[in-house]
Amino acid sequence: QVQLVESGGGLVQAGGSLRLSCVASGRTFSSYAMGWFRQASGKEREFVAAISRSGGSIYYRDSVQGRFTISRDNAKNTVYLQMNSLQPEDTAVYYCAARLAVSTNLYDYEYWGQGTQVTVSS
Repeated sequence: QVQLVESGGGLVQAGGSLRLSCVASGRTFSSYAMGWFRQASGKEREFVAAISRSGGSIYYRDSVQGRFTISRDNAKNTVYLQMNSLQPEDTAVYYCAARLAVSTNLYDYEYWGQGTQVTVSS
């Protein structure tokens, strides 16, 4: 079992930045690829970014490429999502998730955090 806890969400104006963190416990963090997903109100959950176990492979959805950066610190059991140039359409609950091999498909992920709200005002 892997337990995931996100933090760092909040309210920010358009153009602003936030950094989300997700701390893992329960199993060896470096054994898991990590993903960030988001779900806006009334919409389906969607892929945002993913990073492989070593950090050598990284993927982004097109709409966040160049604005968001995923990274991980295996010594701290933490994955981050740095979000810059935030726009109102980025408003959503953001979730981190873990699985053994990196994937952009949310249905592949076994373990999920509880989510953290990000609200971007115009």
